[in-house]
Amino acid sequence: MINLSEVAVGSVRVHDVACDPGCEWTRRGVAAIDAAPDADSSPRPEATWAADAVRTGVCGAVSPRVVRLPEGGYRMFYSQILPREGFPAGANDYDNATTRILSAVSDDGLNWTPEPGVRLSSEQGGAGEFRVVSSEVVPMSDETGRLRMYFECCQGSQATRNAIRSAVSDDAGLSWEVEPGERFCVEESNICSPRIVFLEDGRCRLYVNRRGVGIISAVSGDGGTTFELEAGVRVAQGPPHATHTAFASEILRLGDSGYRMYFAAYSRPDHAAIMTALSEDGLQWDVASDPVLSPQGEGVDAAKCSEMCVVELPDSTPAAGHFAMLYEACDGTAVDRRGVWRVACAESRP
Repeated sequence: MINLSEVAVGSVRVHDVACDPGCEWTRRGVAAIDAAPDADSSPRPEATWAADAVRTGVCGAVSPRVVRLPEGGYRMFYSQILPREGFPAGANDYDNATTRILSAVSDDGLNWTPEPGVRLSSEQGGAGEFRVVSSEVVPMSDETGRLRMYFECCQGSQATRNAIRSAVSDDAGLSWEVEPGERFCVEESNICSPRIVFLEDGRCRLYVNRRGVGIISAVSGDGGTTFELEAGVRVAQGPPHATHTAFASEILRLGDSGYRMYFAAYSRPDHAAIMTALSEDGLQWDVASDPVLSPQGEGVDAAKCSEMCVVELPDSTPAAGHFAMLYEACDGTAVDRRGVWRVACAESRP
């Protein structure tokens, strides 16, 4: 979560939380944002549907990001997966699917209402018919009150070279103007899931996943327009939990004691859990041995608990924290443990 309730410019304070959300999370058991049913493959952005509508994974909702608004309440940005013309399997054939970035609002951080309008289309974002995903929305550092969205622009399959691009908004994130050029890329690599952390020295750090490597970082000294790759790997892909990949870091600042990261770890393509790590400097991370959320049962996250964000709720205090984790969840009901992707929710009261 990016907290704009007390400061509306790029600052370390937008990452602060009242206390450490920790490792104990309890599922709420319902979708915060549901997937469109198969019968509505061209849905209105603000549409909602019955929970028991037929869904087989044609459409999906993924990559939640939340901004706590200055006037109160929250805005979530998320990607809606839809079938591309000629490829009716949609999210079950993700390499050939299309996406668009939508938004929803909430007073309490738990119950969400989708908003009318498309925040960013794949065509607008430079991805053509393919995908714009993982919208990281942060305040700019120029004291204009504008927001910048960093997003993954993918013009083909997940193995295709892609880049992190950006757009700017001056109306609290409802309309966006795409900035020219790329903010960050790594040679011919596929990179994804951008996260921004503002540093004490005025710079900002970008965390991304590099396919086949894990979570890496780059740093910017010009307000987040250009980034220089930093040496090393922040969280390496590897066994036992991240044998297939480690990506989608959510990073919270724990005051002077450092940072907590949550990230998605795939032990294999059909199984994902949410892990956590601690760091004093944002570069060296100590990864916990066990997940904080793992697939279980036959619910919305029976196959995968993946890309997430953490929201500090209105009643949270240093003595009695209260947090929500919004995460993309897959039920594994389709072939190869694919299925319906939704935004699910868990709570923590450390």
